[in-house]
Amino acid sequence: MILPGTVIHIPANVKHWHGAAKDSWFAHLAFSVPGENTENIWLEPVTDEEYNELY
Repeated sequence: MILPGTVIHIPANVKHWHGAAKDSWFAHLAFSVPGENTENIWLEPVTDEEYNELY
């Protein structure tokens, strides 16, 4: 469970997805730290249909 103030570290070069549950919402701040052989790539949006298949 993510609570206010929770910090989540995603290691470099790890593809991941995040989003709110159907009955809630959240906002996040994303920080990219420069480094060698790393980059921040925003992936494609998830459609409502794809999202609804998860539940």
